[in-house]
Amino acid sequence: MPQNNTPITKLLNRKSSDVYSTSPDQSVFEAVAEMNRHRVGSLVVLEEQKLVGIFTERDVLTRVVAKTLDPQTTRIADVMTPDPQFLHTTDTIATAMQKMTEKRTRHLPVFDTVDCLVGLISIGDVTRWQMEEHQVEAEHLKNYVFGEYSA
Repeated sequence: MPQNNTPITKLLNRKSSDVYSTSPDQSVFEAVAEMNRHRVGSLVVLEEQKLVGIFTERDVLTRVVAKTLDPQTTRIADVMTPDPQFLHTTDTIATAMQKMTEKRTRHLPVFDTVDCLVGLISIGDVTRWQMEEHQVEAEHLKNYVFGEYSA
């Protein structure tokens, strides 16, 4: 079974450290164009370098499209998820999975010990890590069963 007490930094080290952001005053249209340009599913919303929200593909669907708002004139501040869940670099993958499950969120910003934004973890990152860990475990068990390890 994968080690759920693995530090979240292991996931951060495997991926790009780029975190894309928007401001609360930017239009939904501009933010979606930015998401498409970088091929990401979310943007952190920063105001004076402080995290004030997160804007995701789900927000586009449920808060813009479903309410027939005009993306050209709708501000991110009006449709973002305010005060999002987040992690610290001292948290574990188990903590990330728990927060994602309990809060039904797919993206978690990660802060270091001095509250600087250092990354973003997605549900895809966690799933990929779990899959790789299970593959490694299966290989070890196969090697054990077929005698490639001494008993």
